[in-house]
Amino acid sequence: MEVLKSAGVTQFDRCYLAFSFGPFIGFWAAYDGIQKLGALAIPGGSMSSEERLNSMIQNHATVLLCTPSYALHLAEVAEKVGIDMKNSSIQKIISAGEPGGSIPSVRQQIENLFGAKLYDHVGMTEMGAYGYSCQKRNGIHVNEKEFIVEIINPDTLEHVKPGEKGELVLTNLGRYGYPMIRYRTGDVVIYQKEPCVCGNPHLFLPGGIVGRADDMVVIRGMNIYPTSIEAIIREFPEIKEFRIVYYTEREMDQVKVLIEGPENAVEPLARLLRVRIGLRIEVERVENNHLTRFEMKAKRVIDQRESKVRGNVNGISI
Repeated sequence: MEVLKSAGVTQFDRCYLAFSFGPFIGFWAAYDGIQKLGALAIPGGSMSSEERLNSMIQNHATVLLCTPSYALHLAEVAEKVGIDMKNSSIQKIISAGEPGGSIPSVRQQIENLFGAKLYDHVGMTEMGAYGYSCQKRNGIHVNEKEFIVEIINPDTLEHVKPGEKGELVLTNLGRYGYPMIRYRTGDVVIYQKEPCVCGNPHLFLPGGIVGRADDMVVIRGMNIYPTSIEAIIREFPEIKEFRIVYYTEREMDQVKVLIEGPENAVEPLARLLRVRIGLRIEVERVENNHLTRFEMKAKRVIDQRESKVRGNVNGISI
């Protein structure tokens, strides 16, 4: 409910759930929240992307719920089949499942494609939905009515100082049958002591989820988060899809990016990655529709490093 209310969803909205219902609790929680709010829930399960687009149009949906990756894919399909989503009834998009909704370049690209405002929210099966973006849409508020929040240095376990990155630790207060105490989420965030300018007094995390502690890799002495690379790639709207590949060359770990896009995007992207990341990252163009699209959480990282292969076989360290 807090997620929906913060995005300005009311009982007069028609909310389109662009995913297949299964055992994942997050989908059912979204459906239940829409029902309790009194809005209309339109399920889009067992449909192709084109069928879902047509269903949104036919049912005059005003709110779309999906992952950021799937929103981009829906826009891509809409362009192919001649559906104008920018002038459709969709006014708001509520994303989850990936950090993309809080990455400015990703958010801007989705909003431009749909002509709608994008709101992010974050959660996990163990905790439930613990954070949501406000009308300013520049970060995430943690729902402190339901959660006790700590942000720690993952190495020392000490609380970080304002402005520093740390791992989010939560204790949930609203789950009677499944309490979690000081649960290390693995989400990397930036701690900010001051409240958001929107007036919400709950803890504000600028930029939302910066990355995952288990996603970070060290390449030639540099800490690399996939979200940092994606933020730069999404500044190029002509790039439809991408992959990040870690590999080993001459016993040294490297990183390259595969893109679906025009040839003239390769050099500018490589140059911007070098400036922003501080590392030379090879950019390679592949044919259109070569890379898989995702309905659920996107898996855009391919790890082919020899050190990883040598270090672990079938879950057993060697």
